[in-house]
Amino acid sequence: MAKSGPKPVAFTPATPTFGDRCKRRIGLLGGSFNPAHEGHLHISLEALKTLQLHQVWWLVSPQNPLKSKNGMASLAARLKKARAVAVHRRIVVTDLEKQLGVNRTALTLDRLKQRYPGTEFVWLMGADNLAQIDQWWHWTRIFDATRVAIFDRSPYSYKSLAGTAAQRFAQVRTRRPSAIWFRLPPVWTYVAIRRHPASATELRAKARS
Repeated sequence: MAKSGPKPVAFTPATPTFGDRCKRRIGLLGGSFNPAHEGHLHISLEALKTLQLHQVWWLVSPQNPLKSKNGMASLAARLKKARAVAVHRRIVVTDLEKQLGVNRTALTLDRLKQRYPGTEFVWLMGADNLAQIDQWWHWTRIFDATRVAIFDRSPYSYKSLAGTAAQRFAQVRTRRPSAIWFRLPPVWTYVAIRRHPASATELRAKARS
């Protein structure tokens, strides 16, 4: 019987070299990913399809300023878990915020646009984040800097659409998700998707029990 060959090495997608001017559409999913879970993967796959993206980049934050360091796993551990969950050739798990030396979304977007001048970005968020994005540092700059896509997440949908951010930018909302590419920021859309029950908070609670 012939000996089996070496096991294939898993392909890990990577971000392009800084300064790359290739034309592409990239979705940015930021967060602590503490831990990454199937809900993150679900949103990413829906974004790839609905928004006609080339890739989705997971921006694993060194430390979210709005979250406590207590119970926060190390960046290395969170990256490792995220890469185990993001099993798709068009999803890239990154520590770009660490590389860029920033942990504020508005600054991250500024740096990425400088580094990748040919890329069109769209910021991806669950409805829960839209409901409280007005607490983020210079939050209106996020909408002014890039396109934004909000993904339905129970039970936050109605609260988020009645919140400060949705009302502030109500006039630049487009009902057809793919239409965001035909307008310059600020422009945002709300994407109705099949809801996924996964929650990082619940996963941490189960791990402690």
